[in-house]
Amino acid sequence: MRIDVVTIFPDLVAGPLGTSIMGRAVESGAVEFAVHDLREHGIGRHRSVDDEPYGGGAGMVMRPEPLFGAVEPLRAAGAHVVLMDPAGERLDDALARELAERPHLALLCGRYEGYDDRIRSVVDQEVSIGDYVLTGGELPALVVIDAVVRLVPGVIQEASHRGDSFASGLLEYPQYTRPETYRDLSVPPVLLSGHHGEVDAWRRREALRRTYERRPDLLDHVELDEADRTFLRSLGFDG
Repeated sequence: MRIDVVTIFPDLVAGPLGTSIMGRAVESGAVEFAVHDLREHGIGRHRSVDDEPYGGGAGMVMRPEPLFGAVEPLRAAGAHVVLMDPAGERLDDALARELAERPHLALLCGRYEGYDDRIRSVVDQEVSIGDYVLTGGELPALVVIDAVVRLVPGVIQEASHRGDSFASGLLEYPQYTRPETYRDLSVPPVLLSGHHGEVDAWRRREALRRTYERRPDLLDHVELDEADRTFLRSLGFDG
């Protein structure tokens, strides 16, 4: 998989892409990153990428010429171009998995008061990481990259993300490790039993419990069997 990022702050993006899971993904050859400085397509001696908005108003707007200049070569190379924008489709597990199927992504990061709207004519998808506004699209782009790259085959063991929160529609069950008892808090005995069937059943119940207690809205979209429903009814669920 190849991921290109277009930004006016390349250093803000490049650092995290070389560390931890991202860095190992590059070393293994599973993922290739390229960070592009939008100012390379800037206008005039100062490489300007923004200007005042038509109609007046506060702040500056990113000009179309640098944006098109950066995006069109990536489109020609086969990239699926994603515009990072608060008005875009909300990032969730399903969208991350959809993007992970793409062999080539290009993420366009905004700044200032946003983009000249004509850029939307040459992007394939608009994505938001939540209902709030940040100072730029670089951090959202990194969130998208992190959510996507970990799903690329060969980056991490598939079993590591199969039970993650949202992967099955539920929040993840509680996890424990050594020591067995710490500050009078003990690991649930079932996890020490060695009985894999009972462990699996406990994890399913605890995932259901945590989802019901913290994100009951998710249960509307989860396939529940009768055992699941019986357990949830014991908690007060009436769905």
